[in-house]
Amino acid sequence: MMKDNFFVFIFLCFCFFVNAQQLEIENLGDKVNSKYAELSPIISADGKTVYFIRSNHPQNFKGDTLTQDIWYAQLSDDGTWNEAIHAGSDLNRSQYNTLFNVSTDGNRMMIGGAYSEGVNWGVGFSFIERNGDKWSDPKYINIKQFDKLCRGEYSSACLLSNNKILVLSFSENEDSKINNLYVSFREVNEKWSKPTAISSINTEYDETTPFMASDGITLYFASDRPGGFGLKDIYMCKRLDDTWQKWSTPINLGQPINTERAEGYYTIPASGNVAYMISNQNTFGKTDIVRIKTKEINKPKPVVLLSGKVMNANTQELIEAEISYEVLPSGKEAGTSNYLTKNGDYKIILPYGKNYGISAKAKGFIPISINVDLTKEEEYKEIRRPLLLVPIEAGQIVRLNNIFFDSGKSTLKTESFPELDRLVKIMKENPSMNIQIAGHSDDVGDEEINLKLSIERALSVENYLQSQSIKTTRVVSTGVGKSKPIGSNDTDEGRQLNRRVEFKILNN
Repeated sequence: MMKDNFFVFIFLCFCFFVNAQQLEIENLGDKVNSKYAELSPIISADGKTVYFIRSNHPQNFKGDTLTQDIWYAQLSDDGTWNEAIHAGSDLNRSQYNTLFNVSTDGNRMMIGGAYSEGVNWGVGFSFIERNGDKWSDPKYINIKQFDKLCRGEYSSACLLSNNKILVLSFSENEDSKINNLYVSFREVNEKWSKPTAISSINTEYDETTPFMASDGITLYFASDRPGGFGLKDIYMCKRLDDTWQKWSTPINLGQPINTERAEGYYTIPASGNVAYMISNQNTFGKTDIVRIKTKEINKPKPVVLLSGKVMNANTQELIEAEISYEVLPSGKEAGTSNYLTKNGDYKIILPYGKNYGISAKAKGFIPISINVDLTKEEEYKEIRRPLLLVPIEAGQIVRLNNIFFDSGKSTLKTESFPELDRLVKIMKENPSMNIQIAGHSDDVGDEEINLKLSIERALSVENYLQSQSIKTTRVVSTGVGKSKPIGSNDTDEGRQLNRRVEFKILNN
């Protein structure tokens, strides 16, 4: 019996040790942190770049005291942080620069101030976008009535990875330091809805520095509400529906994340495995950036980080394009991303639980959409897939990846309609374009049956186009069965490539 108790004791000690190791706070070191104050860290989605504010550094613009500029540091291949770099005059526009969000692809940042033609004219936030090696002038985010509603001493915000929703923190009371949380939704013409208070989270105390995790569900924020460990603690809660008004009860993240001091600026990469924040304990300066492993209970839901190149399908030339991703079968837009990087990379975050269609859009090209089915939840993944575009020219062939049939049948599934609606729109925008639709099969099964099925599937596509007012004279269809494979019929992947419907541009 005593022997059994001894092993139980050893096991409990081991568990305590593992838990302690998981909660160990790590300072990012003196290449990132300095004798000056580091504030407001934001970690990139891939976890390889940390952006932050550095106060009163001699390299800051507008003098060498009472300044705040944007800096960043990058993670090297060996897991150590490189020397912090001043972000330059493109991003630092005023004496007190603030940074609230960096897009998943790193090409758009949300900064403080309502800028117009390079001038900060009032309360609010602005987007600044990368164009090659340069950054654009800031353009203010037109949030309805924000300039009238926000009357407190300070405000903060975060933008969801889908670029469609803002979570804001501000006060409607003049000169108040007690903020509440609000939500605003992107509307047409780059306008945003009037902020709505998130009543189920807000209290009579301060709620500030919101950060929405990549899953679009998990929210972290700082508050001085009763029951905390110090002046201000980090809390977490989960969104329960799409109204943005129903949330789980906020949970204090506990020690050692929260101390007797004021905590804030909690930020997490897409992986959800670690968190970054500021600390004023055992620091090089007034406040330093630290990271800490996240407990399972405090992690957001897993997501997929999808990235790749946007290219001309024929020449592999990089193309500047807009990227959007939709939920199938509804076709509802789930998010967008502007592709502007010189090296040709796009990067988006896809939460689990849905089936997605992803495509790029560029003038003079037809997108080859890709399908990423994430209806079954798994662990965090990083996937690379190219997004290809085909020039609108006679003789070009475009594969319709996101059209679906039941096995052995030719009836279009509803998941196919968003893809076909895109083709309808392209044909209406190019009224002289005529196409030939071709159905293909693998070599499994009876050859005549496969040929008949490929013809019927092509006809189903043709019939859909005609139902959407595309004239019969503009579309012809054919079936070629197994005669034109593009993959090996010896593998599942190859056979899947061969079972396809594509169209050829006959003239334009």
